[in-house]
Amino acid sequence: MPSPPRKAVTLLDVAARASVSRMTVSKVMRNVGSISEKTSLKVREAARDLGYLPNTLAGSLSSRKSKLVAIVIPSMSDVVFSEVLSGVNAILRLHGFHTFLGESNFDPAIEAELIKAMLSFRPAGLLLNGGMARSDEALRLLDNRTCPAIQLWDFKGDIFDYSAGPSHEAAGRLVAEHFISRGLSRIAYIGAELDRDLCARRRYQSFVATLREHGIETTAIIDENLPRQAASGRQLTERLMIDHPQVQAIHFLNDAMALGGLSHLHEASVMVPERVSVVGFNGTSLTNTVRTRLTTVEVPRRALGEAAAKALLDIMQGEKAPQSWQTPISIIQGNTTAST
Repeated sequence: MPSPPRKAVTLLDVAARASVSRMTVSKVMRNVGSISEKTSLKVREAARDLGYLPNTLAGSLSSRKSKLVAIVIPSMSDVVFSEVLSGVNAILRLHGFHTFLGESNFDPAIEAELIKAMLSFRPAGLLLNGGMARSDEALRLLDNRTCPAIQLWDFKGDIFDYSAGPSHEAAGRLVAEHFISRGLSRIAYIGAELDRDLCARRRYQSFVATLREHGIETTAIIDENLPRQAASGRQLTERLMIDHPQVQAIHFLNDAMALGGLSHLHEASVMVPERVSVVGFNGTSLTNTVRTRLTTVEVPRRALGEAAAKALLDIMQGEKAPQSWQTPISIIQGNTTAST
């Protein structure tokens, strides 16, 4: 039988163990007041022996100096956001801050619920992903917030104190020009969830508009009900090649879908790039390249997170920071498109 949960250890328990007052324990735990080193050591040993954990949330609420930073991202499983968070944590931890996360799944209602819950903890800062269709409730909460709000993955955002991210319009244009420069004219796009991911939608629209300026119409295969993963890329590529076998080039919403598409093309004996050229987006495939080096638009994801965290620290310290950072992007030439 599992043992019953233990009763939480209190300040009074520690005080009794150390033979001091509750107030003395409180001061030692908060590193305030004039307490002798001998007494402080005795209290900390008693707390360690009993397994006492101070309520840091209550302490931050009472002192108004929270060390918590709230972050809401669309997906915990997307490596893009995990690398951005790695950059955020690398900076914030050096300054004693801890992050707690929420996952919105690109759902405005879920995001509003998370923002409301997180702001109730009085965090030192709030980081939100860009490209969301925000609800009226979320906008009201953000308007009434008492902490800085930072936007990730998009450099456009009037309701935020700072935004860090790429120009998604520039990314779409970059891929279109890459195909055009190689003389390709029968071009397709494969994506998913563009009704929820507004950044991806803007990249797609820019891609299509740039091609149209050169007299090229895009064949689009978009499924709003599929996840943005390799299996979806494989499935949609198979559909594309059945319905439009004449396609010469495919731009995928992200690298994961592109790798799935390449898997299908390989099994179908479609030569890449001789028969079909492929370009992804975000650069997440670059670190795992073996033989196939996907041509992709690289975004410095960790640097993006670091920039956002540094801006948050500057704002909290009262320093004037720029309102945004347009993260640089570039096409990384692999062997899925022909070199010029």
